[in-house]
Amino acid sequence: MTNTSHPLHSVVSACAPLRFAPLPQLPGLDGTDPGSRAGDGLPRPDVSSPATAPPHWYRAAGLAEAAVLGPLYDKLRAEHGPDHRLAAVHRFLRSLLREPIFLVSAGTYLTGRAPLLSPTHLWLPWQDNARFDTPVVTDPRIAVLPDDPYAGHPDTITVADVATRDQWAARHLVAACAPIVAGVHEHTRMNKRNLWGWVVDTVYFYMLNPARFLGHDARQAWAQATRLADEIARAGAVLRERPRLFPFCESHPQGTWAVRSTCCFDYKADPEHGYCVTCPLRDDASRQAELMDWIRTPALSP
Repeated sequence: MTNTSHPLHSVVSACAPLRFAPLPQLPGLDGTDPGSRAGDGLPRPDVSSPATAPPHWYRAAGLAEAAVLGPLYDKLRAEHGPDHRLAAVHRFLRSLLREPIFLVSAGTYLTGRAPLLSPTHLWLPWQDNARFDTPVVTDPRIAVLPDDPYAGHPDTITVADVATRDQWAARHLVAACAPIVAGVHEHTRMNKRNLWGWVVDTVYFYMLNPARFLGHDARQAWAQATRLADEIARAGAVLRERPRLFPFCESHPQGTWAVRSTCCFDYKADPEHGYCVTCPLRDDASRQAELMDWIRTPALSP
């Protein structure tokens, strides 16, 4: 039986119990104003109100142009830092892509339905304070399996099996991220393997984190993330390494975390903070000691 609500509602609802759920804005689907509709029938951000609308809307598709992305990157870094180039690059990438990647990764893991990103329908709102606000996704399409209650909904793409669903999710995620990765690489000369590595690390963690928080099987979530990451690589992402699972207290249902394949270089911007607990440069003994604090004091964990 076809479900009458929108399939993306199920993703938003599935994320509601999570402590950490950085979803993008989904106009008309998450309680926000759906805005106007263009000829393709897709919602657009509502920029009609000067009191609430950002001064500039940028599509992901247009950010590959150095003349567009470069001045925004330079302005944000000049106003808010950090001074160190490597840390600044990763913080910039995070400000643009964290929420869209979470939508795809956590959404697919929690519901079995894969939101399909598009570079022409991923909007980045630039504020007067020289920061990007939460990204806006205006493409409502989502890939579902044949037995899904939402199969037949106008915004669903029904695919034959899980492998095909992951292929669709990966190709669309790469298509949406590629202009931003290319623009950041062109302007900063950061290695593309590092940039794509951050994207894939984030895909892994945004399946693992919900699994850990909800007490699900971390290894199963990791295996699902690996299948999606394999498809992301086939779709064109240039990768050097993969993150690795890190069981630190196997007797505890939340005793598994992971180590990233790429460093975010935050320690260069804040030497007193040191390496993140997921940093590949950190030794496993100190990593395990800090993670055990998560078990003793759950409020410390994400």
